[in-house]
Amino acid sequence: MTARRTRTRALAVRLDSDGDVLLAGPAVRALASTYGQVDLLVSGSGLQAAALLPGVDEVLRFDAPWSGFEPPRVDREAVVDLVAALVARRYDLAVIFTSYHQSPLPMALLARLGGVRRVVATSEDYPGSLLDVRHQRPPGLHEAEAALQLARAAGAQLPPDDDGRLAVRRPLPAVQLPAVRLPSVPLPSVPVPGARSVVVHPGASVPARAPSPRDARALAERLAHDGWQVVVTGSAAERELTAFVAGDHAVDLGGRTSLAELAAVLEAAACVVVGNTGPAHLAAAVGTPVVSLFAPVVPASRWAPYGVPYLLLGDQSAACRGTRARTCPVAGHPCLASVTPDEVSDAVVRLAGPPHRAPTGAARIGIEGAHA
Repeated sequence: MTARRTRTRALAVRLDSDGDVLLAGPAVRALASTYGQVDLLVSGSGLQAAALLPGVDEVLRFDAPWSGFEPPRVDREAVVDLVAALVARRYDLAVIFTSYHQSPLPMALLARLGGVRRVVATSEDYPGSLLDVRHQRPPGLHEAEAALQLARAAGAQLPPDDDGRLAVRRPLPAVQLPAVRLPSVPLPSVPVPGARSVVVHPGASVPARAPSPRDARALAERLAHDGWQVVVTGSAAERELTAFVAGDHAVDLGGRTSLAELAAVLEAAACVVVGNTGPAHLAAAVGTPVVSLFAPVVPASRWAPYGVPYLLLGDQSAACRGTRARTCPVAGHPCLASVTPDEVSDAVVRLAGPPHRAPTGAARIGIEGAHA
């Protein structure tokens, strides 16, 4: 049945990082397809992704003291300002998206104070009068699927031509990569003819989910020797890391791209090698295959790249499994240290083919969320 647009003004809420906001994208599109206007409330760490999501009319910011790795102190003025903004916009509906371990109830209280007529969220805790729909999440769902299921509980549906995968607004900005010397090329300043790029993103939002700098450099060197143009990406705070990993064998874009520009770099790549962090979801949103260096501190069933071919590397039965640890609790970080450059090289070829020609299309391994 085709979703029916109404004049309802809806607020979607996702108070986490860019990667989490991207995973809520299909659910936001479902709300936009069904209701007249959808605004998105995010924290400061999700603003760039919010600007990239299709279907969003207006982005609001609130840095919640109950969310994030380093939450701010309670700010009475900020809370009062948010409630006033909600009152002024007169929302008919608020859908509060959270991860499986989070509570929506603090935000639900603010939504009620802001006069929102109908509040929908997934909650394990008794919500009292804070929720109109208390959704129950089945076990094992991917985060993107869980968000989409919550949107359905709010009465929203994706249109028939939407496959439910992650997506970004178009067009993306044009990004020109500088030339780089590849060790396998006899002429040091001339790139391999027809060589395609592989992006290596060595950092992560928390240290436990990233390979060691030395291991990341070794796999980047191996990919360069294979004949790939290797591009190393990272935030401004990771410039020292990306410079080390890139060395003289890769293009270093650390701190040089906005999230939209990073999306363009990822889209142009044949494959992305990345841990469980925001750029893995950004790669999925632009349709690029992912070699996922996945530390099992959180379950891959919920957080693996969604809607694109991917290969999961790393010891998923390691002692850190399911701990949600921010720093590795096991000496030597064995879940990712066990991944060799040879394994990464093989995984890239399986997903993308050799560096000088297009992939065969045979590697549709580990595709989450292929609803088309």
